[in-house]
Amino acid sequence: MRIAVIGTGYVGLVTGTCFAETGNDVTCVDNNLEKIERLRRGEIPIFEPGLEELVERNASAGRLLFTTDLPEAVKPAEIVYLAVGTPQSDTGAADLSALFTVVSLIAPHLAQGAIVVTKSTVPVGTNAKIFARLKELTGREIDVASNPEFLKEGAAINDFMRPDRVVVGVRRKEVGEVLHQLYAPYLRVEQPFLVMSPESAEMTKYVANAMLATKISFINEMANLCERMSADINDVRRGIGHDQRIGFHFLFPGVGYGGSCFPKDIRAVESMAVENQMDPLIMRAVDKVNQLQKTVIYNKIRKHFGGDLKGRRIAIWGLAFKPQTDDIREAPALTLITQLLADGCSIAAHDPEAIANVRQEFGDKIEYAKLPYDALDGADALAIMTEWKQYQRPDFAQLKKRLKAPLIFDGRNVFELSLMREQGFQYYSIGRAPLV
Repeated sequence: MRIAVIGTGYVGLVTGTCFAETGNDVTCVDNNLEKIERLRRGEIPIFEPGLEELVERNASAGRLLFTTDLPEAVKPAEIVYLAVGTPQSDTGAADLSALFTVVSLIAPHLAQGAIVVTKSTVPVGTNAKIFARLKELTGREIDVASNPEFLKEGAAINDFMRPDRVVVGVRRKEVGEVLHQLYAPYLRVEQPFLVMSPESAEMTKYVANAMLATKISFINEMANLCERMSADINDVRRGIGHDQRIGFHFLFPGVGYGGSCFPKDIRAVESMAVENQMDPLIMRAVDKVNQLQKTVIYNKIRKHFGGDLKGRRIAIWGLAFKPQTDDIREAPALTLITQLLADGCSIAAHDPEAIANVRQEFGDKIEYAKLPYDALDGADALAIMTEWKQYQRPDFAQLKKRLKAPLIFDGRNVFELSLMREQGFQYYSIGRAPLV
């Protein structure tokens, strides 16, 4: 099929590349000339394992093109995917201004029979508004489908190629059949292809993220309670996770969620509820718990040093909001850095992929280490904020040698308590009694 993907952000670039990998002719469009030129040179603007190789292979084969010329991409396309950013507005609702700008731009160039598919995360009812806007601009009824994405940063290629399910929202059965044909190569082991109304498809994306974020905030609140009652959250997690009604997914205590999806989607659900005269009690609680959880490590550090952090030096391992990405949007590490700087601390930080993005945020206010151990020199303590694999089996003798004292604040429960006791560290983690 001939496909145009509008937007080369995380979702658009992964979507276009994966469609090209199964033999479709894909043109990705963006109005950022610098980004398009980088992509043409094979430079990937985001860190996503496996994506660079896929882009290079499909671009070399001529199946994947990058352009700023929107009409050139849209005119021959049988399917036009909208993968435009919908950031959180000041009210908490999704900002759809960029999306509807694109809708207006593509309208004059849509071929007869072309299908427009919304991949962006949008509030319920957006599909209907796009349909109405296109009819107003073109004088004809253009099929508009909803196809929400369920891609995890750091595992997006696998999620796209081997989806748990594919969800599409359509108004005509024939449109669903076309999209089923497009997705058939990814559904060879009988993953479900779920066809529903556009409104239900739009809501599915939000409800999925709301449920996952709720599980994270739930286990974090339980972890904090465990600390106060001499229980171990890791034991508790195992005790409940083997219940098939509960399971283990997303029940890992830590310093809260971040990224581009959960925070804004939770607030978008809140906004939709308020607009429909509902009080979103659970979503407000999930968001509040998460904001508080981002301060947990800071509070532990401050308490350990008696409330006076001025002149202290703290090493931080992990800046991205999760491993296998360079995304720092709403990352808990940024909250910690901001609080420590306000208290007069100096900071040396390491991350395998996110340094460049953090440098844009903090400039020379903190130091950036090329290697994990380099961040430790002269530090009063180490704080672990992202559970990158390379942090999980360190040389503890090096840690002791380089730190002023053997003191670790672990926001991801990377280490077992027995190991830390054996190695002689003062050790604070989440939902477990400290070793002091």
